[in-house]
Amino acid sequence: MERSIEVTAKTVELAISQALEELGVSEDVALIEVLDEGESGGLLGFGRRPARVRVTVEEKAAANEKAPAARKAEDEDEESDWKVAEGDRGFVAAENATLDYVEAILSGVGIHGRIESYMGEDESLHIEILGSDCGVAIGRHGETLDAIQYLTNIVANRHVDEHLRVVVDVAGYRSRREQRLQQQARRTAERVLDTGRESRLKPMSPAERRIVHLTLKNMEGITTYSEGAEPRRYVVISPTAGLEIIG
Repeated sequence: MERSIEVTAKTVELAISQALEELGVSEDVALIEVLDEGESGGLLGFGRRPARVRVTVEEKAAANEKAPAARKAEDEDEESDWKVAEGDRGFVAAENATLDYVEAILSGVGIHGRIESYMGEDESLHIEILGSDCGVAIGRHGETLDAIQYLTNIVANRHVDEHLRVVVDVAGYRSRREQRLQQQARRTAERVLDTGRESRLKPMSPAERRIVHLTLKNMEGITTYSEGAEPRRYVVISPTAGLEIIG
């Protein structure tokens, strides 16, 4: 039988190394598939999108590579190194780990502000970073902020059983951006209703597209859907009986 795992990491090489370590085999006996090379850039060298690999190995080959002591240790502890002890699980643990992680990132780039957290009406954990000179934590078009939020979600969800969505904002940037997107979505939807023609918005990140979809979700006579491939994927706003696309 085969055993296969998928691992994400900052780089392809790191993802492969972590997968091989978890499987307990060398590269010689493993089938390695690079599913996503990731996207470079972001804060402290982290990619805005991590690399992702799939590593497959025959169980027989894996068994032959492992020493008896290693097999015994594996039998005694089937949990991955990425698992968190039961005493460190739950929402409070996730919130504390998230705050510690964000504080460490900000300190690393010399930002010393105030960090606040609260549970929003959408059942998401919101992290607010307040302070001066926070631009470096936002980045071009919010790319660094998106990277921080992505990594923070990974940290938080290591501590909970059900998915916990974490929203990170710096100096109100994401809040202002959300308001602008909501206004743009409503204006475009009104034009679509007036003309009876679909309208295509400019390419957006998944988080931005989600805002548009939610904003217009209950608007009568309007439907929305996404088209295209990342990173050029965009939202189409259409009347219930859409005709041609404009914009």
